[in-house]
Amino acid sequence: MHSGKFVFSQVMERMPHWEFQRVARRHGVDSAKLGFTAWEHFSAMAFAQLTFRESLRDIEACLSSQRSLAYHLGFRRAVRRSTLAYANEHRDWRFFAELGQRMMQRARSLYRNEPFGVDLAGELYALDATMIDLSLALCPWANWTGTDAAVKMHTMLDLRGPLPSFVTITRGEQNEMAWLDEIPLEAGSYYVMDRGYLDLRRLQRFTREGAFFVIRERPDLKFYVAESRPVDRTTTLRCDQTIRFNGGDSRRSWPERMRRVGNFDAEHSRRMAFWTNQWTLPAATISELYRQRWQIEIFFRWVKQNLRIRSFYGTTSNAVRVQLWTAICTYLAVAITRKQLGLTRSLTAVLQILSVNAFQKVPIVELFAEPDTSKSDSNTQNQLTLNGF
Repeated sequence: MHSGKFVFSQVMERMPHWEFQRVARRHGVDSAKLGFTAWEHFSAMAFAQLTFRESLRDIEACLSSQRSLAYHLGFRRAVRRSTLAYANEHRDWRFFAELGQRMMQRARSLYRNEPFGVDLAGELYALDATMIDLSLALCPWANWTGTDAAVKMHTMLDLRGPLPSFVTITRGEQNEMAWLDEIPLEAGSYYVMDRGYLDLRRLQRFTREGAFFVIRERPDLKFYVAESRPVDRTTTLRCDQTIRFNGGDSRRSWPERMRRVGNFDAEHSRRMAFWTNQWTLPAATISELYRQRWQIEIFFRWVKQNLRIRSFYGTTSNAVRVQLWTAICTYLAVAITRKQLGLTRSLTAVLQILSVNAFQKVPIVELFAEPDTSKSDSNTQNQLTLNGF
């Protein structure tokens, strides 16, 4: 029998302890007043995500039921719901945010050679945001419509993986266009966005820094066609044009020319057009780049279905952000585990199998080993012979 580390501990190794302590010292979050260490706090929240705990009482009951095992998982003292609630409210969420960003970098380095369906020299990112609903009665600080409460998770998704590469959690009323000022841009990379991010002044930053964008057209901005290039209309393409804006504000915001690629979506019987500052790629590639944006929608759906972010362990702004960031860290830890161990199962399957084996002392690779069915267990020489049959 394997006498090594628990499955949960093997997953937690994806956040090196030395790096964790360095980030903790920089943020000064290991105060004894918070009841237990930053590592125990992070481990408890990651454990809740990995094993699908729905409340603080659930976390406490699960860890206290096997106290000796909990000690070997890294909990040097009993995890009480009151202690965990206090830590969620008072340990700065920015500490967990930095842990998440560091894990994003590590995960992306592992998935760097993953294909994403388009032959590009640079990286390809999709930008979008999703609302995380909260209770208005419990979280009045998150009120954004008068009747609804929510926070917004802005995400830049690296489509190799796909993995989040930059995440910001804001109040629900935060505008998507304003978030464009925060994202890190890489020269030669491509950024795919829906029309909610169309701010011509802010898009100028992409051109200045040598990055490319592909964004869906907004019909209220006036333009005229300065040049048209032929396209193969037997495909979904309908046009490849050079346009200039002739609205007063839009012309001042973007005085240069813009490329416009038109496409017909036969499945939904609708026409779509995309604007880009990329001039050398074929029009069909520009259209395909935007089609890849659907992966961020799948990412948001996966996160909401598989991580514990539908019910929250605390109601303060800090507690909500701590839970969201530890959920992201857990997602990344599972993704890193999957890649480092060469697991071929889907991320959903890996998460489910790890969740039910968290307390097992078995190498993770053995949980995913295929049974050997090449040898038959039956021995026909030792079988009884029944006369008459």
